[in-house]
Order: sequence, then C-alpha cells, then structure tokens
Amino acid sequence: MGNTKRSVLAISGKIINDLLSFIVFCMLDVLDIILCYVYKVVDFFMEDEWKPCYCSSPTEEAIVNRGNILVSDTGVAEKIVCVTARKLQLEEVSGTLYLRPSLVAEVSKTTVKRRNVVEGGQPTVFAVEMVQEKIGGRKSHPVPRWSDCDCDTCNSWSSSCKDTLFVHMEGRKVNVNENVLFIHGFISSSAFWTETLFPNFSRSVKSKYRLFAIDLLGFGKSPKPNESLYTIKEHLDMIERSVIEPNKVQSFHIVAHSLGCILALALAVKYPKSVKSLTLLAPPYFPAPNGEEATQYMMRKVAPRQVWPLIAFGASMACWYEHVSRTICLLICKHHRTWEFLTKLVTRNRIRTYLIEGFCCHTHNAAWHTLHNVICGTAAKIEGYLDMVQNHLNCSVNVFHGQDDELIPVECSDNVKTKVPRANVRVVEKKDHITIVVGRQKAFARELEQIWKSARTR
Repeated sequence: MGNTKRSVLAISGKIINDLLSFIVFCMLDVLDIILCYVYKVVDFFMEDEWKPCYCSSPTEEAIVNRGNILVSDTGVAEKIVCVTARKLQLEEVSGTLYLRPSLVAEVSKTTVKRRNVVEGGQPTVFAVEMVQEKIGGRKSHPVPRWSDCDCDTCNSWSSSCKDTLFVHMEGRKVNVNENVLFIHGFISSSAFWTETLFPNFSRSVKSKYRLFAIDLLGFGKSPKPNESLYTIKEHLDMIERSVIEPNKVQSFHIVAHSLGCILALALAVKYPKSVKSLTLLAPPYFPAPNGEEATQYMMRKVAPRQVWPLIAFGASMACWYEHVSRTICLLICKHHRTWEFLTKLVTRNRIRTYLIEGFCCHTHNAAWHTLHNVICGTAAKIEGYLDMVQNHLNCSVNVFHGQDDELIPVECSDNVKTKVPRANVRVVEKKDHITIVVGRQKAFARELEQIWKSARTR
C-alpha cells in the first residue's frame, strides 16, 4: 500500500510539474521576444547602435552593426559572426545559438530546421579571415556594455596590456616536477578550489606540487572581452597562454568540475603525453541517441525546461532565453557588489561568500556563449575525447559524482565509465553538484593527494 501511495504521489507531482513548466516556459517564450525589442531600443540610445542577437534577421543585423559580418553559404545558411583578428572556424560555434524552438513548437513537432545545418545533419564549416583594421581598428577589449558591471574587479584588465587569465598559484616555486591545474565549472571561479581544497592540502603536497587555479575567460577576475565568442578553442588558448607556456609546465595533473570537465578532456587530448592524472567531478556527458543532433540533445538534457528542481529551472532560463538571461545578468552580475554585501550582512560573516562572488562575477556575453559553444557545442566531440583518453593516454582517470546531483545526473559518470573502462568512478552519497566538494573538502583533498601519489608510482 505504501509503495502504491508513493507511486501515485510521484506521478501526480510529475503531471503538476509538467503542466506548470509548460505554462511558465510558454510565457518566457513570449517575454524573450518582447525583451528582444526592448534591448534593441535601449542599446541604440545607450551605445548608438544595437548589437545583433541570435533571434534576429541576419540580413538586417549585418547592415546595422559594422562590428559583425554576415556569412552565407550560397543562400543555404546564414550566420552573424563577431569580427576578430584571427581566422575563425565556424564549426566552433554551436547551432543551439541559432535554434532554440519554443515549447509550443517542440510539443507540436513543427520546429524550424536549423539554418546553419546542411543535408546530413553536419554543420557547414566556414573559414573566414576577419581583420580588425577593416572596421576602424576596434580595441581588443572595448569598454563594457551598459548592462555589464565596470567595477575594478570586472574591468581592471581592459586598461592593461596583460591579456591572460587570472591565475591563483600556491605550492612549490622552484625545481618543480609536479603541477596540478584546477578548472572550475560554469558561472564559478578559482575560489571554488582556493577557498575549499587549497587550505586543506598537506604540507608535503605544498612542498612538492605547484597548484594552479584559474578563472576561465569571462569569469571571476579574468578578462571578459565583448568581442569573444568564448569557443572551446579560445578557452584552451587562454589556459595555455596563462599557465602552461609562461610557467614552462611540462607535465600536470588536472582536476575539473562540471563544465571544466569538457575543457579538461580537450586539454588532455591536446597534451596526451603530459597528463599524469585526470580527475573529473560531475562530467556532463550525455551520448546522443541515433538520429538526434548532439548539440540540441545536450541542451535539452542540461536545460530541460522544468520549473522543478530549481537548479534545472535556472539552467533552462540561462540556456533557452537570450534576453531573459541578459536581464538576469543585469540584475545580478551588474550589481554583484550589492549582493556580496547583503550576503555578508545577512550571514554576519558566518559563511564565506566565494560561491556568491563566483556566481555573480561574469558578463552575459561570456556566460551565454560559453554555455552554448562549450557545453552544447562540444557535445558531438566528447565521445572522441573519451576514446582518445582510453586508447592513447596512459594517465589514471578518476570520476566523482554526487548521488543527489539534480543538474548533471549520475548517469553521466556511468556513461564515462562505459567509454573509459579503466576509469575509477565514485558516487558520493547525500552530495549534490556543489557539495561534492563544498562541505567535504578535507576528505576530498586527501583523496586527490592519494590519486597524485599513485600516479607518480605508475
């Protein structure tokens, strides 16, 4: 009787959740369209021009904004691409930026075909050389947009010639043979590691290892260029430029969380002989079923457009609605100093505010493009990365996942185990996407030390 009652309650809860989700996200579909026009008007008055968005007509936007270029494939595909001073492979740009069908359209199965996909389901690849001088010599780091924060923390890099990530380094300084690179997750920062794990590493580790925790491009104290598309190549280039090259790192261990796991895999594949161990926390790996497009499938799994759980609701607003998510960034990120102050005031400094600081300190442009071009855009590549790790890398692979993770389910780590059978997967009971580290930092620090020690004896 008890099992039947619980089953009825579960089914009833799912029906209510689905119904509320349909109503709420239909309203958000309409709201995002309205906000699109609102921001065009405000941008025009505040900045003398409006920037192109991913729900507008490419032809119109190409005429309006000289800082972007319309790329077409003989009338089959159209894209607006930000102008940069390098060659850009448009295969790095996720199709989910351009097609995010409304909930009504998805339910009715009348979704519009992707404009940037040719027959066969593969993205059209362009190589476009775009030179800054042709558009009046734009600065590499233009001033922040009116809706972004311009405080010293967020904008200090724009007045400096230093074009590298913010890197927090601890441990041994000279004659270093052991290096560890920590890569944080989406809308987070290096403080996710430095405020939890770093104080708990043993003296022995700090005397032998050099520990690097970075703020990814667009997050924390790192540069937040407006013209960047925040592709996986741009993120990797900045990690190389900020850590590997200037510090002459020859070999290293990697510890990564969530989004950072994708960058960790890509980095391991690029440096197969240098990686000593690979530790992934909550890796977002959803193998797409046959016939499904990987980027769209990943978007639906990470952002399922459900009002419950709340973390999925937040991810869905951030992923599906460009202008709604910009509004959220306007309210939260532009005023991050206020939220940090209120957090300290309410808690009376009983807890540290590093999670709030990491959550708030980014721009909409950075979060929007990183979410789509890294998390969704690499969905079809992760399987290849894992095959490379299994077949061509000799490093140890360790995966940790919170049993109660509502954002990235445990099945993702099981999927990694399927592709990399030698991976050691540990599911931690009563822990979620954040508490997989926060709250168990002492235990996790010991586990990492053991992983690195074992890697040395391999």
